[in-house]
Amino acid sequence: MTQEQFKKIITNPNLSPKQKSSYLALEADASLDYLSVSDAVAAAMKDAVLCDMFEGNAPFKPRYVLPDYAKFLKQGSEYLELAPATDFDEALNNLTILYHHVPSVTNIPVYLGQLDDVLLPYVGDLSDEAVYRKLRMFWIMLDRTLPDAFMHVNIGPTDNIICRTILRVDAELKQVAPNLTFMYDPAVTPDDLLRVANQNICECSKPHIANFPMHANAYDARGFGIVSCYNSLPLAGGANTLVRMNLKEAAKKADSSQHFFDSVLPQYCATMFELIEARAAFLHEESGFFNSFLVTEGLIDEDRFAPMFGIYGMAEAVNALMEKDGAEGLYGHAEAANRLGHNISRTLSEIVTATPVKYGYNGRALLHSQGGISLDVDVTPGVRIPYGTEPDPVSHVQALAEHHQYYTSGISDILTIDETVKANPEAMYQLCKGALAIGFREFTANVHSNDLVRVTGYMIKLSDIAKFKEEGSRTNTTGLGEEAAATTGILNRAPRVVSHEQAPRYSDGQ
Repeated sequence: MTQEQFKKIITNPNLSPKQKSSYLALEADASLDYLSVSDAVAAAMKDAVLCDMFEGNAPFKPRYVLPDYAKFLKQGSEYLELAPATDFDEALNNLTILYHHVPSVTNIPVYLGQLDDVLLPYVGDLSDEAVYRKLRMFWIMLDRTLPDAFMHVNIGPTDNIICRTILRVDAELKQVAPNLTFMYDPAVTPDDLLRVANQNICECSKPHIANFPMHANAYDARGFGIVSCYNSLPLAGGANTLVRMNLKEAAKKADSSQHFFDSVLPQYCATMFELIEARAAFLHEESGFFNSFLVTEGLIDEDRFAPMFGIYGMAEAVNALMEKDGAEGLYGHAEAANRLGHNISRTLSEIVTATPVKYGYNGRALLHSQGGISLDVDVTPGVRIPYGTEPDPVSHVQALAEHHQYYTSGISDILTIDETVKANPEAMYQLCKGALAIGFREFTANVHSNDLVRVTGYMIKLSDIAKFKEEGSRTNTTGLGEEAAATTGILNRAPRVVSHEQAPRYSDGQ
């Protein structure tokens, strides 16, 4: 069967030679014997309660890596034979070189840095227009040479020329890659800059807008980064593995919500930690990854990597448990159902916080609301409300806000807003600011008429999907998006109208 699959890949007319090489490498990974795990772990994986996210049967690289790019530019690299950067052109050139040596689960760097902090020391006396021209070419280069929508840039929360120029370039080019997160801090970020970011959402469904104080308070002084979809991880570290639990399938094993909390959930959490430990141990102890120049030159530290304890299917789990309890109400709409979901998130957080892991951030895994993959059928990503059943945007935000405090390594909903918001971008701004004020860790929205849309956290173009089966795509993630559109209902999201009057109240009363 392996030989047959190899031939199918190399004769596929819609794959580029580089894409064929990547698919062949995945097949080689899958041909290895799986790590030694207990019968309980094997059974949970077979029953689709646990999933290892197809990271490979014997992981030889971390899932996500977040190098300290500012340190790299300042010190240069002996391994890459690069002197420290002295001006803007050298900084961009050196970053371009290093990106090709930063691994991830996708073989594409998922973190390109907090680029305004990284690049501001090298602006010098360049004019605004010169910075714009250079960053525009850099942005095009990233999309064309690293064509993967999991590649991610961070900007903000300060107001600066790099931040504003990247927002300008991203709105103009409307590229799938790189993904983009704008950090918002109400104590630092001016309102007019947040308005620009929300205007960009209206134009191209980017950026994510992150609650900077909420993220920063979860990490130490060295900081953090948002990578891939919307995943928050320690800077100069990353995620050694991501394992996820299908709460829908776990809930099927319970007789009631009490049984779920008392027995089923703790049992599967213990099983999941066993899988996490096995995968992390192989990476750290046998793969040799932590002997790389990224470590020896101080760009990453082994003790800043952590496993991501992911969950998905919250909506289906809550609805199933409500039915088992003889209660009425659906997740996202009924207070009792929403409260049950919040209790599940809180319980998961307590378990993850209390459980030591050998290779973790301060000895712990990080809880994550996992955004789904293209193979997920009839199960909703993370803690999201099922597609097509979304309430109005304000009720949507209010139903989910309490979850956000628990998911240190990332949580995101995707609000799908009717195209009329383009004539009233102030409504998007008010909705965003209100959501962050009541506890959203990350605000993300699609505008229904845009060609560029989010699948889970990564971007696709609807126009690319329409021709994918006939022509393929130069962008690696188009195939995932096409599969998700066909199987998981992402195009069934209900576009809702948000008006200025509907926006949630926030602390400053505006």
